[in-house]
Amino acid sequence: MSMLIDTLKKISDALTREDAGQDRFIPRPARSLPNMNTTREMMNLVKAALFPGFFDEADASVHATELRVDVHVSRLYSLLDEQVYKSFCFFGEAPGGPGELASRLTLAFIERLPEIKRLLSTDIRAVRDGDPAATSHAEVICCYPAVQAMIHYRVAHELLLLGVPVLPRIITELAHSATGIDIHPGARVGEYFSIDHGTGVVIGETCVIGNHVRLYQGVTLGAKSFTLDGEGLPMNVPRHPIIEDNVIIYSNSTILGRITIGHDSIIGGNVWQVRDVPPRSRVVQKRATSAFTGGLGI
Repeated sequence: MSMLIDTLKKISDALTREDAGQDRFIPRPARSLPNMNTTREMMNLVKAALFPGFFDEADASVHATELRVDVHVSRLYSLLDEQVYKSFCFFGEAPGGPGELASRLTLAFIERLPEIKRLLSTDIRAVRDGDPAATSHAEVICCYPAVQAMIHYRVAHELLLLGVPVLPRIITELAHSATGIDIHPGARVGEYFSIDHGTGVVIGETCVIGNHVRLYQGVTLGAKSFTLDGEGLPMNVPRHPIIEDNVIIYSNSTILGRITIGHDSIIGGNVWQVRDVPPRSRVVQKRATSAFTGGLGI
């Protein structure tokens, strides 16, 4: 037993030693970091406040709904204030102290909830209007992963605009894990945005997406290359596509670099695009050729 205790103690010492190994660049938090489970609860409250009855217990009366939303918003404020505070304690500078700044930014975010709901309502309508399999807007809210991803994105984007560090990434990564849709909170996405099916969609940090844009599964809006600084580290410069209004991009297409897809264009499936596309274009892959006719595969 003594030998086991000594062995475990040596392992613990090795794990906590700061001057050894390749992980010495990883900082050791002096305070608690934003918590994943708390953030998940926070997002559940956001959904319940924005869409009463869909993500909490429904009650038909207006008065009961108002009371529930009051409770959700109050609890949301408390949790978000705590998470923003923790974000600034470890990941950012907070003039005047993290407590005062966290409270101010949390209230500013809460004041943006009606606008977030308005934007999400346009997304829900776009999904419903673009999918004949959807029987109602209510079904879209309940069942479609794109709506879940967009709720997380729209919340995270507002927090990022307010200057909150790291927490926006945690929020979008929760949706990424659940839906397979990866939207960086720094991307700028217009109104009436829809994603059909959604699995495998990637939208990079500096993407700019206009209004009435629709993506299908497997679409990547990514960077073609990185610009490096004097130390050889990648610089955060615009490197992702600009998608103008009324564009449709079909499944498994890859759009790379700071290029522009002009308005009212259609990008067909499995296209690899690294050059600008003028407005009202139709881009498709070359016709496939058949090299095997015996039915026995390759």
